[in-house]
Amino acid sequence: MRIAIFSDTYAPEVNGVARTLKRYVTYLEKVGIDYKLFVPESSNPIPAVPQVERFTSIPFVLYPECRMALPNPIYINETLKAFQPTLIHVTTPFNLGLYGTHYGKKHNIPMIASYHTNFDDYLEYYHLQFMQKWIWKYMTWFHRPFEKVYVPSATTKDKLLTNNVHPNIDIWGRGVNHIEFTPEKKSNRIRDKYQIKEKNILLYVGRLSPEKDIRIVLETFHSLPEEIKTNTHLIIVGDGPLYKSLSTSESNQITFTGFLEGEELAEIYASSDVFLFPSPTETFGNVVLEAQASGLPVIGANAGGVKNLIKEGHAGFLCEPKNVDEFVRKTARLLVQDELREVLGKQAREFALEQTWDRIFERLILSFKDTLITKDRYSA
Repeated sequence: MRIAIFSDTYAPEVNGVARTLKRYVTYLEKVGIDYKLFVPESSNPIPAVPQVERFTSIPFVLYPECRMALPNPIYINETLKAFQPTLIHVTTPFNLGLYGTHYGKKHNIPMIASYHTNFDDYLEYYHLQFMQKWIWKYMTWFHRPFEKVYVPSATTKDKLLTNNVHPNIDIWGRGVNHIEFTPEKKSNRIRDKYQIKEKNILLYVGRLSPEKDIRIVLETFHSLPEEIKTNTHLIIVGDGPLYKSLSTSESNQITFTGFLEGEELAEIYASSDVFLFPSPTETFGNVVLEAQASGLPVIGANAGGVKNLIKEGHAGFLCEPKNVDEFVRKTARLLVQDELREVLGKQAREFALEQTWDRIFERLILSFKDTLITKDRYSA
């Protein structure tokens, strides 16, 4: 199997899709599957890798940190002719994805796509609701040529089936590094560094942007009963377009850390008490799984992929999206009930331990092989 992968986002960009793709190609290397990856150039200097082809790019209008590639068709054709892919994998419906689809159709190469982002859910946050019908028409047109479409969660699968995007949809779940994210990394160093004196730490990790409903995190914290709020410190980890405006908060009970990764991020997860994640737009929710692996109960929105990671009252609680009163009530309950918090945290860790990357990628590659066999059978 030789896989040509087309994506308009990749490491070192910081988002769930880019990180998942990095783990994906690392697994391909581990098991000896050849691949070529076609992605935009990075705004930061990075070492060249033989399997990765990068192209001139411009900032994406809604996400200036992300890049839109300007494909070089002649060079891509030459590279693919030499590589001779047996499978085309398209991960984004933009410039490079369009070219990968064109090449696969022209040369009758089996093609699969993976769907990672609920663009339709983003529209209301950017006052573009009028584009919703167009978005779904485009998604249906774009995905029509593929043998199969992979999605991160059952909720996302239902959504695409409802909108008639494709009849053949399979789930490509997500895993978590249980050694990197673990309760064992709990440390007082975090309290010392950020001068936290309160008993409890409430945590949010993620992009600071409108579609994440980050303002619900702040409203929930400020609306907690006074005796609970007094004993709680809110840590917000992440960067994004709202960072500058939000981080000017004068409260000494709120800490904005900016973007973190590695050991410091793992320590913050493990050293916190409750994870609050109100985003209703996730196709999966990678940070939720990281929090669960760290032994944190999660309070999340009962929407998108997050609701596939939490059962109400088991490993955490789900709330109606944007319902601040419900978020406040359930957050307050976990902050004051230590035994319940401990039980749900253990349940979260147990659930996360079952979500291993190797198992997920093994299933994915088996599904690829099945797709290739099916394609050959129908082509014979």
